[in-house]
Amino acid sequence: MHLIVFSLIYPFIWLFSKLPMRILYLISDGLYYLNYYIIGYRKKVVLENLRLAFPEKSEKEIIKISKGFLRHLSDFIVETIKTFTISEKEISKRIKYKNIDLLKEVAKNGKSISLVGIHQANWEWLTGLPLQIKKPHFYAAYTKVENKYFEKVVKMSRSKFGGTLYRTTDTIRNIHRNFVNKKQGIYILLSDQSPIINKTHYWSEFMGIKVPIHTGAEALAKRYDMSFVYWTTRKIKRGYYEVEFELITENPKEYKDYQLTDKFLEITERNIRNQPEVYLWSHKRFKHRNKVPKEFL
Repeated sequence: MHLIVFSLIYPFIWLFSKLPMRILYLISDGLYYLNYYIIGYRKKVVLENLRLAFPEKSEKEIIKISKGFLRHLSDFIVETIKTFTISEKEISKRIKYKNIDLLKEVAKNGKSISLVGIHQANWEWLTGLPLQIKKPHFYAAYTKVENKYFEKVVKMSRSKFGGTLYRTTDTIRNIHRNFVNKKQGIYILLSDQSPIINKTHYWSEFMGIKVPIHTGAEALAKRYDMSFVYWTTRKIKRGYYEVEFELITENPKEYKDYQLTDKFLEITERNIRNQPEVYLWSHKRFKHRNKVPKEFL
């Protein structure tokens, strides 16, 4: 059954991805209007998130940001599909790295790098980063796709520029194996998801609201003595992005528990406030805000 579904759907995805960007953005415009004015997918969630995150803004400002986000979301969808067939030349043209030398310099210490970031702008096109820096090797996690045939092409498209993908559940296993074998790597970690509440060890303020916080990136950096670097992606204009790197520390073990996580949150808030319309507001970021344990109040 998986093969039949794949055989019926994938050819259309591939053909869609081969369309020129100008055509894809016309389709994106149509998707935006269809969603915002008719379907309303996640529209209520987006508005609720924005009202909670920006209580100081007027309703007019909130609606403006929500429209900007849903326009960007439509762009992101077609850009993600474009990833299947995008060329080295095009992805290198559309995403620029402002200070790639910082990442190269940090790598000289011989340690692996925990490269942390958030679901902002276009994180999918970070798959082009290995074109800019050949060593150490890049690793990134992905969520398992139930259809094994789709999973295969997703892995191929995301690793075609030189990185290695592994399932999210295999993150620790892969980092540990490379650490034991003294193999240096750069691990791309998206760390702004809402964690499973019964596995949460830390709560802190995010956009002024107390929520459960993922601390996995900090824990891995300390356990395997990895340099801790934050990447920020900004949308310069439609279809064009800029990435900037910020070194948080080369010595994570010198920090007390959760200090690196707090620094991550600080930079994250700054980035969101600078360009709120390109952050992923369609997920319930604040769904546990009324479940704060007494010790974190």
